Amino acid sequence: MGEQEEKSPSGLKYYRLSEVEGQNTFKSTWIIIHNKIYDVTKFLEEHPGGEEVLREQAGGNATESFEDVGHSTDAREMADSMVIGELHPDDVHKMDKPAETLLTTLKDEPSWWSTWLIPALAATIVTLMYRLYTTDSE
Repeated sequence: MGEQEEKSPSGLKYYRLSEVEGQNTFKSTWIIIHNKIYDVTKFLEEHPGGEEVLREQAGGNATESFEDVGHSTDAREMADSMVIGELHPDDVHKMDKPAETLLTTLKDEPSWWSTWLIPALAATIVTLMYRLYTTDSE
């Protein structure tokens, strides 16, 4: 008995994340935007930002990059023609999420090292160089 293809409520085929990740070559370039799978292979040479932009996102989640650029309505309509499926619901949580930035607060107390020792050493070196210069010129 053959496996039946799973389809999304909108009638699109579900693709697993591992399938999409494998489509990152010049012959087959897929990207994910808002959990929809786009085959952008034929569009690589036509992309106004250059094919490198799409190649960097190939096989992965391009949602943030797509939205950051601020694509026009025409670009979004053009992208709709390239949709080939949706990301399988079980894989949605596996996609790269931006790493949380952890902030570490440090005490803003100057140390004795930077407050006294470094300036004292600098002053000593300058004084010695001045003395050497003035004694050589006499």
